[in-house]
Amino acid sequence: MIDLSKLDFVKSNGLIPCIVQDASTQTVLMLGYMNKEALEKTLSNKRLTFFSRSKNRLWTKGETSGHYLNLVDCLMDCDRDTLLFKVNPVGPTCHTGADTCFNEKNELQGLGFLEAIIQERMANPKAGSYTNQLLDSGINKVAQKVGEEAVELVIEAKDNNKDLFLGEAADLMYHYQVLLAAKGFTLGDVINVLRARHK
Repeated sequence: MIDLSKLDFVKSNGLIPCIVQDASTQTVLMLGYMNKEALEKTLSNKRLTFFSRSKNRLWTKGETSGHYLNLVDCLMDCDRDTLLFKVNPVGPTCHTGADTCFNEKNELQGLGFLEAIIQERMANPKAGSYTNQLLDSGINKVAQKVGEEAVELVIEAKDNNKDLFLGEAADLMYHYQVLLAAKGFTLGDVINVLRARHK
């Protein structure tokens, strides 16, 4: 976490601007302000507490709505006068009911959304789910499906039908991610290998 003694509360009259980011999606959720007491309470309770400039008091985000911001990590900027909080939000962050105070959707980017669906199916199987049927069929069947989808993508690549090509590309990506999950790996594990190759 952070060393409170290094923070500069003087610059902004006893308040520190705090950027709040979802630890999973990396989406910026809101901006708030903390005085030293709010920061101490946040670090102690692991739920973000701010100083309300309009009400002139401390307030814990979610104290009335139940939409808490659970602390994962806290980073200090180079000037020691701004904090970045990484959190796991419970429900929407904005008082309007929006996911963020900037009216953005808070969702996983890239292929993370698909990985989350597959992980959810593994943790909580759903009757009639193709993902669960595939996982239940065993690793050999999952691997076979990846091979079949790869061949179908190659065949479509030789033609000029955009929709069919993209459909097969999506099928391959889906089955590939199911195979990763069935083997106990994530896209992050593969990305780490790719990054290591380019150092």
